[in-house]
Amino acid sequence: MGVHMRKAAMIGCGFVGSASVYSLMQAAVFSEIVLIDANKDKAEGEALDISHGLPFAKPMDIYAGDYPDLADAGVIIISAGAAQKPGETRLDLVKKNTAIFKSIIPEIVRYNKDAIMIVVANPVDILTQVALKLSGYPKNRVFGSGTTLDSARFKYLLGQHLDVDSRSIHAFIIGEHGDSEIAAWSSANVSGVPIHKFCEMRGYTDHDAETARIAEEVKNSAYEIIQKKGATYYGIGMSVRRICEAVVRDEKSILPVSSYIEGKYGLDGVCLSMPAIVGSDGVDSLIPYELSDEELKELHKSAETLKEVMDSLDL
Repeated sequence: MGVHMRKAAMIGCGFVGSASVYSLMQAAVFSEIVLIDANKDKAEGEALDISHGLPFAKPMDIYAGDYPDLADAGVIIISAGAAQKPGETRLDLVKKNTAIFKSIIPEIVRYNKDAIMIVVANPVDILTQVALKLSGYPKNRVFGSGTTLDSARFKYLLGQHLDVDSRSIHAFIIGEHGDSEIAAWSSANVSGVPIHKFCEMRGYTDHDAETARIAEEVKNSAYEIIQKKGATYYGIGMSVRRICEAVVRDEKSILPVSSYIEGKYGLDGVCLSMPAIVGSDGVDSLIPYELSDEELKELHKSAETLKEVMDSLDL
């Protein structure tokens, strides 16, 4: 019995898992979604609540289940883990969530060795590498949501700043999904027009101050939202949906997901985000994305930060 790409499993039905399934339901990306949570009642409640929207969407099967239900799932999304508390960094979470992954991943592998595994739990880069190591899946089939949300926040803020449709902006946040992330300004553009030129057209000339402010705002978005409402989940829910669309429809879309990098950009043996081609085989390949010397230096620093954490884990 092979896997089929129209069936997904969501492991972890907290705010992020539930918002993701809600978004996937509206977009009709899958025909079947099974929700799995350590708290079975929670999974059942979310499955029911989301299913009640189906008469306004497209027919599909959304139900709570258990690990054996993973057997034929083409896409397995993992959002299980402790949430980031106010004042806590994503890396503070690492010990707690690595322990959770040690119980989840072997269960997944027991029933399914052929799916695409998408990690959303934080710190996502570390947990993607943990999932890769514990699962024995091929490297292309395990990747994290990475900086897809940060890049969306980046585009949103640039769209506001420049008074232009954020979908016409091509700009990436790269590196760690966290405090060492980098705004890749050197390649940022609005429909092919370099970002600084577009800024000048809009009357902005103090590039250094503006770029610093916007990059900081992107980096601190999560902290601000957590402080104001306790958690962030709608933005990431949309990011998960976008990634799943690329996989299920084999879109070959370029998305800044967190994947295992060896020998590119002078990096080796670390999971972090760089723009990559994403399709039905997972991460097809990284693209030859141009970075300035400064950005490359920052990327290496980001990788070092992540490697130190990986080395401190007992795997």
